[in-house]
Amino acid sequence: MPILLSVRNLRKVYPGKPPFVAVDGISFELSAGEILGLLGANGAGKTTTIQMLLSTLTYSEGEIQFFGKELRKHRSEVLQHVSFASAYVSLPWKLTVAQNLEVFGRIYGLSKAEIFARANPLLERFGIMQKRNAMVTQLSAGQTTRLMIIKAYLTRPRIVLLDEPTASLDPDVAQDVCQFILEQRDKEGTAVLFTSHKMDEVAELCDRVLFMQKGKIIADDLPEKLAYSVSKCSIELLVGDGMKRSIAVVEKLKLPYKVEHRMIQIELDETQIAKVLSEFALAGVSYTNIKVIQPTLEDYFLKMAGKK
Repeated sequence: MPILLSVRNLRKVYPGKPPFVAVDGISFELSAGEILGLLGANGAGKTTTIQMLLSTLTYSEGEIQFFGKELRKHRSEVLQHVSFASAYVSLPWKLTVAQNLEVFGRIYGLSKAEIFARANPLLERFGIMQKRNAMVTQLSAGQTTRLMIIKAYLTRPRIVLLDEPTASLDPDVAQDVCQFILEQRDKEGTAVLFTSHKMDEVAELCDRVLFMQKGKIIADDLPEKLAYSVSKCSIELLVGDGMKRSIAVVEKLKLPYKVEHRMIQIELDETQIAKVLSEFALAGVSYTNIKVIQPTLEDYFLKMAGKK
């Protein structure tokens, strides 16, 4: 797929004694139709990076290219095809839903007819068509978030930058937003740079994940590969009879384990599960329940953020 965004050796340094390096020489690419996760603890440099991509913050060094054109030289041209949404950015609250969308569409050069034709299907999709003439102050938090997403996709952008778009949302609204992002990727080929502290969302949505720490990108990989890089699979068994024999089997196989009452948890590779269960059967171990626990992206996040 063609590369839509290329970032090379990007730095943001704030003057001081000593200077503060918020973003420290990061490089990455975003391809058409790709959903790229940008993760990191608070203060890692994610929001600063997005602000530089939007040209609302100047960068100290490096290069940002959208669609093969340098941002500094072609700012107005390239940002016509880039949109942004964040749970932390308020919409003009004295305007109605329709007025918000009209103002935003006009900024991007759309006619009133084009705005109307594009906005109505999106309002219908998110179930807020009946709120078209309501002021933003009359919307619920979930409806406001839906409007924010509609605004971001109104111009049919080639790239959307989403900074924690589902923060503080109810699970059903957050799920609807995520489903819409996938729909637009499949229908329009829209590329997305996505930040979130909800690791289940990132694992569901993102084709690839960047992890930032102290202004640097320290990992760039598939979500599942990052998860497995810090933790193995494990199985939990509720042993009905034969806990001592279970422990003997696990120790013979030299596998890490924990025992709590009648529960034994064993850390292992997925390929070893069948062998362990076969050894339990040969040893006469009976169990009434088994659960396979896969490592998650949250395990990786907590590990890298120093919380686990």
